[in-house]
Amino acid sequence: MKHYQKLKKIIALTLMAAMLLSLSAGITGSAEENTQEIVLGDYRNIAPGVEDAYYCSVILYVWEPLITMDAAGEPVGKLASSWEMSEDAKTWTFHLQEGVKFHDGEDFNADAVLYNFDRIRYEVKTSGFYNLNVDSYYPNLDQVNKIDDYTVELTFTEPNPTLLYTMTNFGSAMYSPACFDEEYNFTGIAQGTGPFKITENVKDEYVLLERNEDYWGEKAKAASIRVRTIPEADTRFSAMKSEEIMGVIDLKAITPALATELVKDDNFALTTTNSTMIDFLCLNGTSAPFDDVRMRQAVSMMIDRDAIAESIYLGYAAPTSNILNYSTPFYTEQPVEYDPEQAKALAQEVLGGERASVKYLIQTGSAEQKAEAELISALLAEIGIDVTIETYDWATMREMMAAGDYGIARGQQGLSNMEALTIFKRFMDSEGDQNVNYSLGVSDEQVDALIDEADQALDMDQRRDIYTQLQELSVELQPVVPLFNEKTLMVYNKKLAGYEAQIYGIDLPNVCWAE
Repeated sequence: MKHYQKLKKIIALTLMAAMLLSLSAGITGSAEENTQEIVLGDYRNIAPGVEDAYYCSVILYVWEPLITMDAAGEPVGKLASSWEMSEDAKTWTFHLQEGVKFHDGEDFNADAVLYNFDRIRYEVKTSGFYNLNVDSYYPNLDQVNKIDDYTVELTFTEPNPTLLYTMTNFGSAMYSPACFDEEYNFTGIAQGTGPFKITENVKDEYVLLERNEDYWGEKAKAASIRVRTIPEADTRFSAMKSEEIMGVIDLKAITPALATELVKDDNFALTTTNSTMIDFLCLNGTSAPFDDVRMRQAVSMMIDRDAIAESIYLGYAAPTSNILNYSTPFYTEQPVEYDPEQAKALAQEVLGGERASVKYLIQTGSAEQKAEAELISALLAEIGIDVTIETYDWATMREMMAAGDYGIARGQQGLSNMEALTIFKRFMDSEGDQNVNYSLGVSDEQVDALIDEADQALDMDQRRDIYTQLQELSVELQPVVPLFNEKTLMVYNKKLAGYEAQIYGIDLPNVCWAE
């Protein structure tokens, strides 16, 4: 462990040195302040455009869903004002907000809702956020019927008592039917019902939002917001310092180290809350040594998650052993076990004194993942696993993982909705897509039976009990090795007001110039 402690200190110093190097590049000049337009920054295209199933992220407040969620992750109405569920949970009736118009002037009504459901049922459409897939959001959907101009009925072939949880945000996005061609692809800028509308969108450069003066609810406070795409972290940092941008808007848009450095300057502040993202290690369970659950348990017990959270993420991460993210209402706290001696004993049982050599895949350009990998590699060497760290872009990593060409890979997963069963099915079901695509090799009859039982359970207390059992089994079986739940971390210039971190993004309509 002495080697590990020394390595931890070296990595911390290396991260700080890298941060200071970006600062030493120097910043000259200052962006001319525009009293009308607020400019923010992001690391990715937050509005990828016509090729994306959603055109832009929900955090731009351009489109709105039927169902959104509150701060606790519980479903609440947005474009749906109320609803009823039948006793058998096979029929849901939704009553729509009246007097709502899309940005193009078209009415939001039952016909528009039916069109959007026709679109989601037409085919799976890909997205950089979450794929638009009817089976993910509306499993066993049978019919969507118009009852009247502001009432829609959904019927299912199987009970669906947790439908509201799968509908949250990306699960029930609504757009003007005039947005699309005959194959339900965008033909131009997305026309939603939100408090902001897009007036310009230049790929890889910026998206320009203007306040929707005809918004049906409380109007946005800012007249105009421009979100610039700035891929490099140190460039975003410099842009913040020079006031070229006044804040960051997205998950992972600022690293904890750079955020901490920025707020040393009294001109800046940060806002943080729980995020929907969980970070974990995928282990290739289709081949030795990780096809043995004891070795997966040994890896989990050997990792000092607290050290990772504090030394690399500066406390802006919550260590976890649970596959389920803590922002869903179904989450239950599970013990985070750090026990090197037990880890060594389990590894000895599996390896019998031999050593195993494995590839450890991380994403290119992530200093944090590299630091993690170096810490974890030092620990795993103590239980007989010799690691070679290899860096790739995410697309290449996924191909290698699907082919089983790896031993350990750094992964992450956001909640596309608040229904816990979505995650259990993807990672723990024997035929789950991520279980298969990541070569996790999970196959457990008890897990499969519990997932099937949950699918049929109408009583929410019964469902919650099953979900708790599945979370406990995830700790035992280690389909992946959870590391930590992320924090939404945003930094902004104090010339702005109303900057408040949300589970996903910020409360953008409330952002404005401070008086």
